[in-house]
Amino acid sequence: MKDLAVRLAALDADAGAALRVISYFDSLAEARAGLQPIVRGAAVLADCPARLLDPTRRVRIRVTQTGLADWRQEAPDETWMSVPAGTATLWLERPGPAGPVEAMILERAAGAARAVLDRTRGRAPATDPASVELIVDPSAPPDVRLQAARRLGLTDTGYVIALEGAIRVLSGPLPTLTGRAGIGPTTALLDLPTSWEAARTALRFAADGTEEDPGDQVVHAADLGGLALLATAGDQSALPDVKALEHAASAASWMLTTLHAVAASISLRAAATTLRIHHSTLQDRITHAENLLTWNVRDPQGRLRLQLALALRHLHRHR
Repeated sequence: MKDLAVRLAALDADAGAALRVISYFDSLAEARAGLQPIVRGAAVLADCPARLLDPTRRVRIRVTQTGLADWRQEAPDETWMSVPAGTATLWLERPGPAGPVEAMILERAAGAARAVLDRTRGRAPATDPASVELIVDPSAPPDVRLQAARRLGLTDTGYVIALEGAIRVLSGPLPTLTGRAGIGPTTALLDLPTSWEAARTALRFAADGTEEDPGDQVVHAADLGGLALLATAGDQSALPDVKALEHAASAASWMLTTLHAVAASISLRAAATTLRIHHSTLQDRITHAENLLTWNVRDPQGRLRLQLALALRHLHRHR
């Protein structure tokens, strides 16, 4: 294998390096090495710190590029290269995307780590819907809720994710999510019912991410602030601005995505860039939209009115 790696390196540096990575982690697997050597190997080979975190098994390891264990409490940066390793996640603390060699390091290290976790710590516990329901039920006795939290492997704090037709209760980093989701704030375990209520409200503000329902698919309750009060506004569809928005939306397929870009961008030029259209085209669209809405969306007051109308429309669509 070493001879082959040397020959490949002479022809293609990345191919030779990738083969050395494969050989290295295969050797660790044959020696039945533990998690620390695997993470250390990833850090040294990538020449940057690496960390492995598995909240369900309470595993957290961080090793610097010099091979020293050095755990830090700060949450992983979303821009770092990462790969799932079963219920765990392995990060290289370097902004992505991963190159060929780094991708191979992540793949082989994650596979080795997953095998060790399953061998030494057992399969991760499956989500228990009954325990989740107990944790977010404020009427359940505190000791019963704490027992349910322990069954799910939660630490001292946690947060709730509200999905369409499902609930997740987690500790640790936010996993990758698909579809609409509302994220409740991190709280003490006995306060998780409040995180659940906040997550449900946030889910109503989450959009489908389509032309008919543009916007963020994942919404954090902590980012809503006073907007959360809009969820108590009764039948949002009866409000004049929501009716005006629906009227405008029926006039053109681009209407809602354009208005959302205008409401969410720091400037009209930024909105045009987001929409990938010329600035003059956006100006024409806005003029048409303003005629239908009957208010100016370019000044601060009109833009705020548009933002509120879009938020109220989300609430009406996702009751």
